Amino acid sequence: MYQEERLQVILNYLGEHKRINVEEICNLCNISRDTARRDLVKLEERGAILRTRGGALLPTLIKEIKSYKDRLYNDSKEKKAIGKLAASLIKNGDKIIMDTSTTVQACSEFLQVDHCTIITNSINQADILSNKPQVHIHLLGGQLNQEQRFLYGPSVISMLSNYYVDKTFIGTCGLSKEGVMVAFEEDGFIMKKMIEQADQVILLVDHSKFDKKGFFKAADLSQIDIVITDQLPNPSLMDVLNHYEISVMLTK
Repeated sequence: MYQEERLQVILNYLGEHKRINVEEICNLCNISRDTARRDLVKLEERGAILRTRGGALLPTLIKEIKSYKDRLYNDSKEKKAIGKLAASLIKNGDKIIMDTSTTVQACSEFLQVDHCTIITNSINQADILSNKPQVHIHLLGGQLNQEQRFLYGPSVISMLSNYYVDKTFIGTCGLSKEGVMVAFEEDGFIMKKMIEQADQVILLVDHSKFDKKGFFKAADLSQIDIVITDQLPNPSLMDVLNHYEISVMLTK
């Protein structure tokens, strides 16, 4: 198969599945991994794809991932209600990890305790919490994703391994029977570590994220203890949550 033929095969696959990895290209075209990577480079040069670690996406998929600022003002009423309920679960003396989601940021805004400790890799979270003198903040250092406003990389994961906390609060771009999804791979690896370090994992998610799949799975449902949301999931997803004995808390 000539390269132009392979490129068309890859684009046809992406048109149907939205993403592809190197292994899939090798199987589709019966080529080596090095040849598959060269094909991806060629398609990237033409602006037909966006390369990711280990594969590629259609450019339109990336455009669907809103910036942090856009997400902050989207569905703010639901997010604030979820954040307020989540904040009520934080008690004096708690040690907490908070991820970078805008819904978890709403939790920070409503936080009212006499003292607690919060670890985060979100510069927005740290900024909000800095106005609360009763909160001790540990900001995890690493490389800055300027658009999404979080710090990432091996140093963040390494620092996280030193903390053991009562609760981790996380958000998601998609919750389904397959698990908890995030839009960015580097964010997902950090979330995995945040979950490992906590006695209790609390997921904040509005109803629009139910049965949605993101780019990267950050957690299995078996790792989640509580889901805080504004509406009950559909019966099939609710059955899966019940199977894993996940408590679902609804805003009023």
